[in-house]
Amino acid sequence: MNGSVAWRAALVQGLAVAASSVVLALALPRSFFEDYGWAAGPGVWALCALLTAAVLRLRALPVLAGAALAGVPSLITVLLGAHWAGVPVAVGIFALWCGWLADSRGRVAVA
Repeated sequence: MNGSVAWRAALVQGLAVAASSVVLALALPRSFFEDYGWAAGPGVWALCALLTAAVLRLRALPVLAGAALAGVPSLITVLLGAHWAGVPVAVGIFALWCGWLADSRGRVAVA
């Protein structure tokens, strides 16, 4: 596993998710999240993962697969009523996945 990529993935994903959450919370009413949070959350998570892939020059599809797997703990905490409790765990799992991808030649060659 590439530890440097894992740490950078955690930083990029964590900041992207936090920034997106703040922007959406300020822009949309609470009722939007009550009605459509089930789609908005995973959608924003996936978009943030694509941003992370681009910044770290990792292939998009494997990164999205890792984002989906890493989102499972967050989904479990949502179902238990503690939505944000799973986000740090999900970011950590996602970061480890990205580090593994980079180590297994998942990086795109720099032109």
